[in-house]
Amino acid sequence: MSIKPLYTATATATGGRNGHTESSDHMVAANLSVPKAMGGPGKPDTTTPEHLFAAGYAACFGGALDFVGHQHKKNASGASITCAVTIGPRDKGGFGLAVKLDVTDKSLSQADLELLAQEAHEKICPYSHATRGNIDVEIQVHGA
Repeated sequence: MSIKPLYTATATATGGRNGHTESSDHMVAANLSVPKAMGGPGKPDTTTPEHLFAAGYAACFGGALDFVGHQHKKNASGASITCAVTIGPRDKGGFGLAVKLDVTDKSLSQADLELLAQEAHEKICPYSHATRGNIDVEIQVHGA
């Protein structure tokens, strides 16, 4: 599958999980450290690739939800998306990820929010497209 490029974000990481990552426009810059739960030093004021992935997925999914909401004449712009990214060893070796998305918007009915979240996940969100068939993604929805 190919895409028609609209925008490209570029970042460079040096030193892997115990290094530094920064976008080419310097809008994102983070020092990295392996968390203690993974056997690393868990240095203060550092982040992990999982934090960065979770933040990106949450923001992207929120945008997709808002887009779908507009298509259905529903206002989902105030939805809160919490993304939890878990890393752990895979049965086949190496490491894998799992994602839980928590979608909350008490201004929409439970049924409406479920419909919008499902459509955003299936049809719009590029993070959802990228993860589909690769990692488990669980979506929990909390409407009115």
